[in-house]
Amino acid sequence: MANPNILDVTHIYGNNSTTALSSTSATSIINNAASSGKVYRVNSIVVSNVDGTSAADISINIYSQDDLGGTAYAVASTISVPADATLVVTDKTTSFYLKEDQSVGATAGTANDLVVTASWEEIDAS
Repeated sequence: MANPNILDVTHIYGNNSTTALSSTSATSIINNAASSGKVYRVNSIVVSNVDGTSAADISINIYSQDDLGGTAYAVASTISVPADATLVVTDKTTSFYLKEDQSVGATAGTANDLVVTASWEEIDAS
């Protein structure tokens, strides 16, 4: 996994995604492909519980390879999100970098209860 030099950046693009977690399997939230020539600065990950009556657990992991491959390292592990509530997993004060050939995944404890919104900067150093 390369770590591109971001001193001579050619472009920075703002990105976001919103993903409904429809299963209890790991779901890709952010994916930085191998040999992309990019570094992603993950600025925020917010989890919303859309169930009006029940809490649901969330786990967020950084994977050592893209497409949820390799080893999963916990950012947030089995945190309960109350009904109709929102959990800020990370924000600008706790942002982190995602290098080439790494990914971020979310795993719900209950299907169809959680929605994950992530925002990041795609830093093109190629």
